[in-house]
Amino acid sequence: MTIIRPSFLPVRLLHACAISSVLLAPVAANAVEYDAEELGAIAMAKLHDFKNRASELTMHAMGLIGIRYRYGGNAPESGLDCSGLVRYVFREVWGTQLPRTSEEISRVGQHIDKQDLQPGDLVFYNTLKRGFSHVGIYLGDNKFLHAPSSGGKVRVENMEVGYWKKRFDGARRILRPEEK
Repeated sequence: MTIIRPSFLPVRLLHACAISSVLLAPVAANAVEYDAEELGAIAMAKLHDFKNRASELTMHAMGLIGIRYRYGGNAPESGLDCSGLVRYVFREVWGTQLPRTSEEISRVGQHIDKQDLQPGDLVFYNTLKRGFSHVGIYLGDNKFLHAPSSGGKVRVENMEVGYWKKRFDGARRILRPEEK
């Protein structure tokens, strides 16, 4: 089992995303020109927002590593299942109420392509021969945190491992209340 420590989040990826979004902005129809100083300030502001979003959710979620799995569980004290884990993190960090099951959660937020995943996004898997039967929180670097199954504990997994790779169902981004 690999555990990602927050300091290992892909910093270069964070910089690249923030800077590329700023650099591509002038391509829009009503392009605005920026001088280098303004561009740097905007890039740093976007990077700061991106890091905050990622760290709020992922730091809280990583604090739950080792909590035992319990079917239907929605509190760390008594155990968590996959959707209970996700619901708990989003409720505690942002005050966001998500639906109870992973399938219902898969209909909330905006669809994200796998190559566009950012820390804090939700990743869904088909683990019970039905779509969207499992959910986890993306951490970055192709890793996600989830509550696996009976007898297991909240842990980090690699999305590139064959089991997870062939069961990937999609991803969603839940916006903070103030972003809606």
